[in-house]
Amino acid sequence: MPEMPPNSEVADTAPAEDILTPYDREHAATYMRMLDAAAEGADWREVAEIVLRINPLRERDRARQAYETHLARARWMSGRGYKLLLKQGWPASN
Repeated sequence: MPEMPPNSEVADTAPAEDILTPYDREHAATYMRMLDAAAEGADWREVAEIVLRINPLRERDRARQAYETHLARARWMSGRGYKLLLKQGWPASN
């Protein structure tokens, strides 16, 4: 099984297009982690710090925006985007 790429730095907002973007391909593992955390009822601040690597105490607005948009994108990926990811393939690791 191919190795999943490591998380890379996240943008302040996740994409909102109805297409699979290079950012989505790069952050697919991040999206999966976001969905797992949401299913477990994790606090958004903890998810922002651990998964998105944004300190919510120092950058509350940025952390909250990143959390909300990445979780929304993760949900889009789980409903529609994953089909495109499977069809187009996982990004090649370096």
